[in-house]
Amino acid sequence: MRVLILAYDFPPLVRVGGFRPYSWYRYFGEFGIEPVVVTRQWENRYGDERDYVAPSASSEVIVERDEHGTILRTPYRPNLSHRLLLRHGPARYKSIRKAITAWYEVGQYFFVIGPKKELYHAARSYLQHERVDAIVETGEPFVLFNYATRLSSEFGVPWIADFRDPWSHDSLSAGKRISPTWDERLELRFTRSASALVTVSEFFRDVISPLHAGKRIHIVRNGYDPEAASRAAGVTQGGTRLTIAFAGSLYAWHPLESFLTVCERVVRQSGRELELRFVGVSGRSAVESLLASQCPLLARHARLFDRLPNDQAAIELSRANVFLIFNDYATVGTKIYDYLALKRKILLCYSADREALRLKERYYNLQASPVGDDRPMERLIEDTSAGTVTRDQAHLEELLQELLDEFATSGKIACPSMGIERFSRREQAGRLAEILGELKAS
Repeated sequence: MRVLILAYDFPPLVRVGGFRPYSWYRYFGEFGIEPVVVTRQWENRYGDERDYVAPSASSEVIVERDEHGTILRTPYRPNLSHRLLLRHGPARYKSIRKAITAWYEVGQYFFVIGPKKELYHAARSYLQHERVDAIVETGEPFVLFNYATRLSSEFGVPWIADFRDPWSHDSLSAGKRISPTWDERLELRFTRSASALVTVSEFFRDVISPLHAGKRIHIVRNGYDPEAASRAAGVTQGGTRLTIAFAGSLYAWHPLESFLTVCERVVRQSGRELELRFVGVSGRSAVESLLASQCPLLARHARLFDRLPNDQAAIELSRANVFLIFNDYATVGTKIYDYLALKRKILLCYSADREALRLKERYYNLQASPVGDDRPMERLIEDTSAGTVTRDQAHLEELLQELLDEFATSGKIACPSMGIERFSRREQAGRLAEILGELKAS
């Protein structure tokens, strides 16, 4: 079986959205599927958000083949808005850049225009000469649903719509949307022809299902990279001082200041040292400013790393004794699966802290569905015995004291986690392979 995968985010781009389609590319062969990925050329030239809009080195489609399958890397030509950003920085020509971006954001759903159009042209060219049994499109960007619909209709190939995030119902990312009404119309228009819908969790399934009545929505979780975890397996925990690591994005509802304040207080009162490691964290300058102004003791042993490839990030994280994760309530991000794979004790902050709940009330707009709940992250940690769900700041202070005592005694922190193998990306790729097999058989 040969499957064409449309995936805008894809390695070497250091972005969590690319890990999901890459796992399909890496493991589909084990399940009898030949993957053909259509993506764009990524170079990581700057190491920041400019890599998302920088022009590609080649103006031609680059074809890569290996034992896993085929990758078509399309050229990227930044539009005027992106060229202004690259040349003059984010502070200049904001109004002009916003207007240009808005035009492409809307127009791309009606015409094959904009920076992502090269994926459509490359996929169409491939299908004119090669046979595939199915198309899988993973969004966002959700304009790829438009491309999949066009390709499916022209070449008579069934396709699957994969929602890494909700589209019209994603209130947390409302700034990226056109309008709720238009987004719903576009979502319905471009998924009507899909043979199946896939998403990452029961919560997202419940969020998007009312708009897609009558369509079955399959769950294919994100999971962890087993190869990255294997390469990091030999890395020992840091032994100089108790080290807590955090990886990934920080959001407005995350009680970072609360966590740092408690850590600073514990260090001051105990006279012991504590090291913090932030790996690929968003808002780096804000974290550094907060540490410098309010947490001088912590700042002495705080390290911040740029975004790293997944295997390197796993190694840097594994040097820590404890992993920190903030409560994302109804959603379960990729980060927690990476934490589980590395077998370090996880601290989740918080389940019932008053200050954290105020942040949630102000900034977190997703609500659990009537059949869902706000505790999937908590239950995942509890079910796997991978860590502790911290109730509030007082509870965190107690736990930090206990961790400092354990580290002083043994030089490490135990993590008796269990049952995590089912969250491997290999296992989840197998689940999608089953769905594709059912699609071909029907």
